[in-house]
Formats: sequence, C-alpha cells, structure tokens
Amino acid sequence: MRFDVITLFPELFAPFLTCGINRRAFESGLVEVRLWNPRDFAEGNYRRVDDRPFGGGPGMVMMAEPLWQCLQAVRAERADPAETQAPVVLFSPTGDRLDHAAVEGWSHSAGAVLVCGRYEGIDQRFIDACVDVQISLGDFVLSGGEIAAMALLDAVARLQPGVLSDQGSHQQDSFNPALDGLLDSPHHTRPETWEGPNGAVTVPEVLLGGHHERIARYRREQSLALSKRLRPDLLDRARELGALSAADEMFLRAVHCHSSGL
Repeated sequence: MRFDVITLFPELFAPFLTCGINRRAFESGLVEVRLWNPRDFAEGNYRRVDDRPFGGGPGMVMMAEPLWQCLQAVRAERADPAETQAPVVLFSPTGDRLDHAAVEGWSHSAGAVLVCGRYEGIDQRFIDACVDVQISLGDFVLSGGEIAAMALLDAVARLQPGVLSDQGSHQQDSFNPALDGLLDSPHHTRPETWEGPNGAVTVPEVLLGGHHERIARYRREQSLALSKRLRPDLLDRARELGALSAADEMFLRAVHCHSSGL
C-alpha cells in the first residue's frame, strides 16, 4: 500500500519513518510513504502557499492552487486508473473521529493521499473539489495535520504482517474486535514483587500459576471491569453486538453490587 503525504514540513516525518518497530513496515515497503511539499508547486520567488482570509480574521489560510498542483503531481506519479484513484484524506476537526475499525479498513486498502493542513486551515474550494474523507483525532486542535497523519500511518503499519515481533500482539489491543471492542487488561512483568513508592506490590497470583484458562478468564474480567469504569459506552456497544457472554454479565453484576455496597 502507498500513502502520499502532502505537507509543508516533510522533515518532521524522517525520524518517525526510521525509528521503532513500525519502521519495519516502512523500510520493507509494506507501507510505502512518499512526501510532497506544496511549496515546490507554488509560484513566484517566495513560493507562497498561504494568504490572508477573505472577510478578515486572524491567521492565514493555505491557498488552493499550490495544493491542487501538488495533488496533480501525486496523481501523475501514482498513475492510478481513474476509477480506482486513491482517496484524498484531510485531517480536520470537522472529520469523523479515527477509531480501530477505520484503521483496520485503511490497513487493508491500497493507501491514500494524506493532506496536512496548517495555519487557520485550507481554502474550502480545494476541500470541496478534491477531498474525499476528513478525519479527526478528537475534540482538540493541533498546529497541523502532520501528527494526525503519523498517528494513522503508525496505527496502519503495526497491523501489517511481520511488523510486530509477536503477530498476535495487536489482537489484544484495546478496541480490537478480538476483545469485543473493550479496553485491554492491565499488564505486568518481572520482578514478581516491586518495591514501589507505596511499598511492595506483587503481581496478581493468577498470572503466576500457568493455568491458561484461569489467566484468560482473569484478563477478560479485568477488561470488563476497566471498560465498565472508564468506557461504559464500549460495554453498551458490545451488548448491542451480542458479544457479552452470560459469565461476562454475571461478573459485571457482581462488580456493580460490590461498588454499590449491596
């Protein structure tokens, strides 16, 4: 798959693409990333890519023409057939919030053209004419779309075969269908007893016994309890999908009674 990133700051991506486990996806070509600077397609001695907004207001707005010329160059190099052109994605507060299901979809796709806005935004005429999908990371504003683009690339890369050392690792991620979309359970490692700031803390005994069925049930219950406490909406969605067993519901009732003092 191939992602073309349109950004005024391509240098921000260099360390991201060459560090950490996910670099395996980028270096092997499983996830090909090309960087494009719209300033290279701007006119004039100053290669201007932004201007003041019509109607007044603070800040500057990215101009449509340099972005359009840059996108044309991307299209020409990709040489995708017209009917299967890669979608153009803009990272924007008005977009749909990125979630695991969307990442799964992108991980099985042929890629996309990722547009990273800057300043006060992008000329709406370019958005209306060229953008197919808008994505948001959440209800907050970043200085540009680069961090959001990296988040999408990172999430997609780790789902590619052979990228993670343990191929089953991502199956236990929070929000993964393998966990019915619930939060993952807590994790522990050596030593068995840690002398922390609040005294000695020991790993839960069930994790030390080697009984795989008990461990699996313990982790499931921890996932249920954590989701109930922090993200009850995930439990509601799992119920709607019929993903909770009778044992799950019995455990949740017990948790509720305990927390209510009943």
